[in-house]
Amino acid sequence: MRDHYDFTKMKGRKNPYTKLLKQPVTMRLDKDTVAYFKALSEQMGIPYQSLINLYLRDCAMNQRTLEMKWIGGDKK
Repeated sequence: MRDHYDFTKMKGRKNPYTKLLKQPVTMRLDKDTVAYFKALSEQMGIPYQSLINLYLRDCAMNQRTLEMKWIGGDKK
């Protein structure tokens, strides 16, 4: 780069893509769940946080809902 460029008068602007960035969250997960995703991430070669994000994104995009059946009889 040439020495005679003067950038002191440039006007800055906000990055228009910051809204599309990931949002940090705090989650409490079972140790077994984290161990599962860590092992899977080593096999796939991507960070486990990214793997969890991809899994959750797939659930959201396909509008998957959790269906649970409790074992142990009918409780009303």
